[in-house]
Amino acid sequence: MKILHLDTNHPLLMNMLEEAGFKNDANYSASKSEIQGLIPNYDGIVIRSRFKVDKEFLDAGKNLKFIARVGAGLESIDCDYAEQLGVHLISAPEGNRNAVGEQALGMLLSLFNKFNKADKEVKAGQWNRESNRGVELDGKTVGIIGYGNMGKSFAKKLRGFDCEVLCYDIKAGVGDENATQVSLQELQEKSDVLSLHTPWTPLTDKMVNRDFIHAFRKPFWLINTARGKSVVTADLVAALKSGKILGAGLDVLEFEKLSFESLFDADELPKALQELITFDNVLLTPHIAGWTAESKEKLARVIAEKIIDRFHP
Repeated sequence: MKILHLDTNHPLLMNMLEEAGFKNDANYSASKSEIQGLIPNYDGIVIRSRFKVDKEFLDAGKNLKFIARVGAGLESIDCDYAEQLGVHLISAPEGNRNAVGEQALGMLLSLFNKFNKADKEVKAGQWNRESNRGVELDGKTVGIIGYGNMGKSFAKKLRGFDCEVLCYDIKAGVGDENATQVSLQELQEKSDVLSLHTPWTPLTDKMVNRDFIHAFRKPFWLINTARGKSVVTADLVAALKSGKILGAGLDVLEFEKLSFESLFDADELPKALQELITFDNVLLTPHIAGWTAESKEKLARVIAEKIIDRFHP
């Protein structure tokens, strides 16, 4: 079987496939239209988020048996059409779930203890202890929306902090020893912290909006290591101003390009983002929650193992 690799990954991925008897080619620079002219020659492609795999692209891949995405989500692929064509889809949420769980926890502790604000002040020669007094996770209720690989990883990290962990998911029966599954209404009633671990779908697009935020009984902290387009930035800014949201840790932003490789195309920051970056109680990172040295290797290994298990020549 011939595989075309469209993004750079850990060399372990290609090495494992070669050792298993697959033929590997790489093309990291050609345009999407140029790649469409090449893929009839391949049985599979390996991609991260370089471009959208749409109907036109899939129609060009007349011999494709699989598409492997080196990451957790498949929203950049027209999954329904791929399945109609009999193209097997592979992803690797197991590969970076630990990294995402650790980042979510790190962001939460940083917000609770005002590390972002305190660091900037000390570096500016200010020694403000009282205004940087933190709060403790002990006794708080953490609500997790999306209880798959990432949500479960975060909940596991919370063990030992003596906090209550609730989860909400569209699938029934996903709760475990680390989180109690509840209705969305109960989660909004009880949570002091909301952490998102959902894919980007029609159900989650612009999910965290004004009405959603105001359905929470208490002011709360928001952590988003999932997908930026699930949070309406303008409504988040309004909630930060009103105090309904006490702080936000965002690894993803509404304005990211679909490839995740850059923020957006416009020359000027959107107004809502201009406001968001002024808050001391907002912590921002560039979509790196699953982006560790260890996860890079784990993702490669998981993808290679799944391809080999399914398509070993």
